[in-house]
Amino acid sequence: MIFDEEKPKKPAGHQLGSDLSALSAEELQNQIELLRTEIERLDAERIRKEAGKRAADSFFKPKV
Repeated sequence: MIFDEEKPKKPAGHQLGSDLSALSAEELQNQIELLRTEIERLDAERIRKEAGKRAADSFFKPKV
């Protein structure tokens, strides 16, 4: 008899360097879409922080 807990569990999220052989093509595509969305979110935050730093640098720039 096979119990559910004996089946290999798939990770909830992607971990860098993890074994991809257990994932189907559809699961791989879903992971790719999730990672692309996360990259966009990270990039937007980076841009926001760079803009804040430029504004602070401009404000605190010594006046000659």
